[in-house]
Amino acid sequence: MKTYCFDLDHTLCEPPYNKEKKRWMYFDAQPYLDRIEFVNKLWEEGNHIIIETARGCNSKINHYENTYNQLRSWGLKFHTLRTGVKFGANY
Repeated sequence: MKTYCFDLDHTLCEPPYNKEKKRWMYFDAQPYLDRIEFVNKLWEEGNHIIIETARGCNSKINHYENTYNQLRSWGLKFHTLRTGVKFGANY
């Protein structure tokens, strides 16, 4: 078993940007279904899946519940969801 960590926005989905409000419309995001299928395959193979998102990092709004429900509505399989996390990595 391996652990895989995926960023959410612009990796597993594409949220639109509202220029007037100057903010991302996270819950209007369109999922990348081929990427979700890939993550689900990793999950089904017994790997540990972590989803991380910076949603709420700057605003301090807790987006956990709405993000969790959004991911489930897309059929995304995962073990851990972390919101409000601004993580930096090369891979």
